[in-house]
Amino acid sequence: MRIAAVVVIVIAAIGFLVFKGLGDATVYFKTADEAIAEKDELGTQRFRVEGAVVTDSVRQDGDDVRFEIISAGEVVPVVHRGDPPELFKSGIPVVLEGHWQGDVYASDRILVKHTTEYREENPDRTDDYVGRAGQNPTGQAPGPPAES
Repeated sequence: MRIAAVVVIVIAAIGFLVFKGLGDATVYFKTADEAIAEKDELGTQRFRVEGAVVTDSVRQDGDDVRFEIISAGEVVPVVHRGDPPELFKSGIPVVLEGHWQGDVYASDRILVKHTTEYREENPDRTDDYVGRAGQNPTGQAPGPPAES
C-alpha cells in the first residue's frame, strides 16, 4: 500500500513538471513584422516578439522603459515594465515577452541577443534590420557583417 502511494506521488510530480514545461512552451515566438500582421489573432495572449531596438528610441518613463523594435521594416512601440538587462541598448537584437495592449507591446521580460556567435549564425536577423533613416539600428549603412 505504501509503495502504491509513493508511485502515485511520483507520477503526480512528473505530471506537474510536464504540464509546467508545456505551459512555458506555449509562449509563441514572432518577429515584429509577424506580430503586427497577426495582431488581431494574438489578441492579449502572451507571446514573445523579436526585433532590433530602434536607434535613439529608448526613453525612461518612471518605472517603465519605452522604446521601439523593428523587423522587416515594421516598427513596434514597446513599454517595458521594470529595469532592462544591463546589456540592453539601442541597435541590439532582443526578444521580449509580453502581450499586445492596444497598439503597444507591453513587455515584462527582455532577453538580449548579444553574442558574436549568434550574429555569425544569424546574419539575416542582425544585419538586415533597417531603421527609419535608411540605416540599421547600429547607425551604420546596411551591408555585410564586419570582420572581427
